[in-house]
Amino acid sequence: MSYIEFSSKPPVPEFEDRGTHMANYSRVYASTKEDVMPVTDRDAALRRYLDTYERTGAKRVILKGRDLTTSQGFKVSNEDVADFCRAHGDRYVGLAGVDPYQGIKAVRDLEHAVRDLGMRGLNLPCFELKLAINDARMYPLYAKCIELDIPVVLHSGVNFSTTSPIRNSHPQLLDEVMVHFPELTVVVSPPGWPWIQELIAVAWRHRSVYIGLAAVRPKYLGVAGSGYESLLQYGGNVLKNQILFGSAFPLMTVEQALADIDALPLADDVRRKWLHDNAVRAFQLDT
Repeated sequence: MSYIEFSSKPPVPEFEDRGTHMANYSRVYASTKEDVMPVTDRDAALRRYLDTYERTGAKRVILKGRDLTTSQGFKVSNEDVADFCRAHGDRYVGLAGVDPYQGIKAVRDLEHAVRDLGMRGLNLPCFELKLAINDARMYPLYAKCIELDIPVVLHSGVNFSTTSPIRNSHPQLLDEVMVHFPELTVVVSPPGWPWIQELIAVAWRHRSVYIGLAAVRPKYLGVAGSGYESLLQYGGNVLKNQILFGSAFPLMTVEQALADIDALPLADDVRRKWLHDNAVRAFQLDT
């Protein structure tokens, strides 16, 4: 079955984190990163990265720009993301990153990224930006996403950076945004832990809210007491059209994430929606 990977980071210098805010992630995800090739052998790592998606049948791989100029002092530029996508074929699709602190310039940067660089959405990682989902500085960007007919990807749930309050990504703040912007398409990822129930309620209320499984082992959806069980329950019925697959490579390997999905007790049509159809709709990948 072909699939769409909505969260991946190529092992090339242009996509590297150049801040210290992610240092704690190495500890948290140490057990799932053990099979990822070290970036010291860059050419081999890139070849392995590209081959993985070829070998596993990825139809599309979504890559994210991140403009953290004000909050963290670096960015993964939209131009670099677009260049990578052009260099490696139609399989790779870019999302724009802009800096909400820059006001109208951020809005113009987003329009340029979509209209001129071919980006297919906006990435606003709240915890890295140190902004809440409902911060007023985000609102002009939400309005521009509606105008451009593109989705926005937002962080939801705990973060492990220890430099940004986790309350900035609480699902209740997303509900407030959706009340103000009912036409907005949103992909929230990771899937809201420890506020899984609240995120499910928000997605149930707002049909244009999608939940991305990136950065959490999908196997935990089937583990009692993990806190993720409700995603499997609701994702198999009322939210079956709103769940997306992502490995968040290199936080875990693509093969590992796919194997976890395959092992979940899902109906075949639901598994296809999670792995493929829902991402096609959310990111308009059939156009």
